[in-house]
Amino acid sequence: MTFKSILFKLKIYYKENNMKVILLKDVKGTGKKGDVVTVSDGYANNYLIPNKIAQNANATNVNLNNQAKSSEAHKAEVILNEAKELKQKLDNLSIELSIKCGENGKTFGSVTSKEIADKLLSLGFEIDKKKIDFSPVKTIGLYHVKIKLHPQVATTINVNIVSQK
Repeated sequence: MTFKSILFKLKIYYKENNMKVILLKDVKGTGKKGDVVTVSDGYANNYLIPNKIAQNANATNVNLNNQAKSSEAHKAEVILNEAKELKQKLDNLSIELSIKCGENGKTFGSVTSKEIADKLLSLGFEIDKKKIDFSPVKTIGLYHVKIKLHPQVATTINVNIVSQK
């Protein structure tokens, strides 16, 4: 026999109080930021709302939440389009970097992603060195370097490393 059935037999009606809230932060086991979820009354009034983790899901708050979601989606779309435009500019770009070499082709130092980022900056492309997928090399030659412009957009450039004269 469950608790609900005992209360029902005693003519005490069990009423579940649930409340709809909009989450302002990710809550493990409940939902992600911006979700409209139904939680128990006590959980909402005693924990979520006082700690500014959620707010009541009335009509104005729901409309504000929908507007915020659409503006975030628009911003993400603009960033993706900018990354695609930059990819078109960078496709098949070749840059040349020089490194000091001694006799018999031995190099002094190495070429890293920082040097590639600096060279791209001098050409007018501002790309963070962390987005350049390149391990330091100490040999002369032609290398294909992958650049991650966005989680969905990546491109490859050619880097020719020559000896400095």
